[in-house]
Amino acid sequence: MTQPTIAPRALPAGAPATDGMRFYLTTHKRHWVKLTNVPLFLKSEHFATAAKLYPALGPYAVDSGGFSELQRHGRWTRTPRQYVSDLRRIWECVGPYDWAAPQDWMCEDLIIHGGTAGPLAFVGTHLSVAEHQRRTVANFLELRSLAPDLRIAPVLQGRTVPEYEQCVGLYERAGVNLQQEPTVGLGSVCRLQSTREGAAIVTAMAAHGLRLHGFGFKILGLERVGHLLASADSAAWSYHARKRPPLPGHPHKNCANCLDYALRWRTRVLAAIPTHRQTLLTNRSAA
Repeated sequence: MTQPTIAPRALPAGAPATDGMRFYLTTHKRHWVKLTNVPLFLKSEHFATAAKLYPALGPYAVDSGGFSELQRHGRWTRTPRQYVSDLRRIWECVGPYDWAAPQDWMCEDLIIHGGTAGPLAFVGTHLSVAEHQRRTVANFLELRSLAPDLRIAPVLQGRTVPEYEQCVGLYERAGVNLQQEPTVGLGSVCRLQSTREGAAIVTAMAAHGLRLHGFGFKILGLERVGHLLASADSAAWSYHARKRPPLPGHPHKNCANCLDYALRWRTRVLAAIPTHRQTLLTNRSAA
């Protein structure tokens, strides 16, 4: 398997790459941490169930798996203490991660009201957006209290710009200075990230001076607002590969679990992310 030859860059927690964006490949293949030094985004549950963990060659961040938890159960089945225990084991065995997501509560309609989306069934939490926001902030505060050393990042939740502004206010009233946080996650934007509404949300939150991480941002969304994000992640490469034949010389049915394919797709994504300079030049030309 082809492996990158570029040495990993040592950056402080949450810092973007020198081009202004740190893009994480999302994968369920936890052993990829020993095969590549490109930034990876992995669910904590995939580490928690592993008998053996490998030291990471490069930077990585940890997803709490909240979408799957709330989709299947309509609640969190792991307590904050259990989650902290999982995070500590990952930190000690795999190495210090850039940051870890809290046990946040997404605000998509399917998560709240339930229903089906293709093969996925959602039981629904049947709670309000405001309650999801309250629980998200409360969980972050509890996790930060239990493990202040584990780089747990606050996450903003909502569905509209005013709702995200309300979530910012919840953190402020709790004494959390989001401007000083190395990473602030922007949740519930995966299905909005390529739309005008999604762009408005990212723009409004970036105006607060936050170092935003966009969860589940695909190429179209990154082309539009990637210059406003400090980092982003996506697993879209796997879906992309599942619909196409494998790479030449690859014996598998498709490359949905293939590191080579993921790395090639990542190169395309990085080329699509506008830099601040490119955006300024485009705006000037349009004027």
